[in-house]
Amino acid sequence: MYFRGGTTVNAITLVIGAICILVIAYRFYGIFFTKKVLKINDDMPTPAHAINDGKDFVPTNKWIAFGHHFAAIAAAGPLVGPILAAQFGYLPGYLWLLIGAVIGGAVHDAVVLFASMTKGGKSLSEVMREELGPVAGFCTGLAMLFIITITMAGLSMVILGALADNPWGTFAVAATIPIAMLMGIMNKLLGNIKLSTIVGVILLVAAVFYGPSIQGTWLGDVLTLDKETLSLILPIYAFFAAALPVWFLLAPRDYLSSFMKIGVFVALIIGVFIINPVIQFPAIIPDFISGGGPIVAGPVWPFVSITIACGAISGFHAFVGSGTTPKMLNRWEDIRVVGFGAMLVECVVGVMALIAATVLHPGDYFAINSTPERFATLGMSVVDLPALSEAIGMDLEGRTGGAVTLAVGMASIFAGVEWFSHLTSYFYQFVIMFEAVFILTAIDAGTRTARYLIQDFLGNVYKPLKKTDWLPGAIGASALACLLWGYLLNSGDIASVWALFGVSNQLMASIGLVCGVTFVLKVADKRIYALTCFIPLVYLYITVNVAGFWMVKNVYWNSAAGGFNVLNGILSIIMLALGLVIVITSIMKWKELWGHPRFTKTAVAVK
Repeated sequence: MYFRGGTTVNAITLVIGAICILVIAYRFYGIFFTKKVLKINDDMPTPAHAINDGKDFVPTNKWIAFGHHFAAIAAAGPLVGPILAAQFGYLPGYLWLLIGAVIGGAVHDAVVLFASMTKGGKSLSEVMREELGPVAGFCTGLAMLFIITITMAGLSMVILGALADNPWGTFAVAATIPIAMLMGIMNKLLGNIKLSTIVGVILLVAAVFYGPSIQGTWLGDVLTLDKETLSLILPIYAFFAAALPVWFLLAPRDYLSSFMKIGVFVALIIGVFIINPVIQFPAIIPDFISGGGPIVAGPVWPFVSITIACGAISGFHAFVGSGTTPKMLNRWEDIRVVGFGAMLVECVVGVMALIAATVLHPGDYFAINSTPERFATLGMSVVDLPALSEAIGMDLEGRTGGAVTLAVGMASIFAGVEWFSHLTSYFYQFVIMFEAVFILTAIDAGTRTARYLIQDFLGNVYKPLKKTDWLPGAIGASALACLLWGYLLNSGDIASVWALFGVSNQLMASIGLVCGVTFVLKVADKRIYALTCFIPLVYLYITVNVAGFWMVKNVYWNSAAGGFNVLNGILSIIMLALGLVIVITSIMKWKELWGHPRFTKTAVAVK
């Protein structure tokens, strides 16, 4: 590896290195954590067996459960975060992905899943309420509402730059909505998943290849939208999409997106091994290590761990790990495969996204991810971008958000295969559609989740709101959820909104690790085993607070900054305060658990 030039590094080196580390971690640390620390065994039935209602609680094959869990956690986050963090060079993001996933993310996901299953498949807020009291439970629930709302804004921001003034891409993405609906109807009426899958895949490919023909037509003019228009359309779309039955839109599109994600990244890995592109980025870019970068304003620490959440450690996973997945596992032993293993696979996705960004020339990367005015101040020149823009058929400069960078990087790798060199534009638009489908699916599910949380909170004041099937309450809560994240979507640029998402997401991960320390102290034979959760907790909690206050001081409450927004600063302060209350409450509980006679007996036995 090099730091300021010198020896080149090939993409294969990074891929093989990452896979080897992750396989070793799964084989040894995964077994240690689940067997020795959590003392997982199959003596007791899982909630899927104990409650089995044939609806939510259903014993499921571990590989099917793995597929569901992976599809749910690996949305757009591991694609975008590493791309934005490439600003610092390839090495900080690469190291954080591997260290964060092994030491933090896999542990977090496994222990949250274990805690939820121990409590009969309850949500994290309910688990925290039972373990730490009503105050901690309330703060956790409120934090979850903040986080899911901010997540919707952060993910939506990603695709604005990709679809703005791009009728081809907008057409392909819009086409996925009726395609998913058609699949839902076919599944409902015919019950033939294989047939609907074939039809869906064919229509998706057709939408991409038909896209160029609409350019220059009235339909192309209608679909040529600017960022401001798109930022209004997305919340309105989410309002209606969240109200539709799950089987009609969300489930079939989630199913389609899983196939797309697996297919695209298998193809990317194959492409990397065939082409073996050179990583054109230096290991570290000194100019931005201390801050002042055009993409991430802050210094490499704490912001590399904030910018890259999904792929390393992500609090969003707690929604899934204490939501649908704990109600599906057939055996307790499956926690290692589904909880620990899926996180490590997501890390591979993050590494591939980082590679897709860093095989571009740094000048091209910064030209895409900076405004033209900001890029002009960097003293860099574009290299391959004019040729790539011509091959793709659109101007790529200033398309911030990360989605375009991923699409350009992946398209350039695919186009490196001789047989595909003339299909660069099609690869680009397919990847844009691929990213957007994931984001739209996350928006549908996230808005629905936010609606439930809003109804739960406001239902304490007005009881009918507690009923999720009460139409006026559902409509009102959905509208409020869309209004909240729609406002955030229009409140700043990708740098400020993604940082807000990162802080809130990693705060949620800290809360998940707080839960982890509590449960390890309850079940483990040795106090020292609590360090498996405590060490990543300390690092992440300090990182979150440093990043949060840095953003408040230097961006949100700085009138000279591009992301100036008083409300975002207030939200940051509230979230950090909620986290502090939870940590203080948990420390009191840990003191109680620390003195458990079980540990004393173990210590005496050792002597």
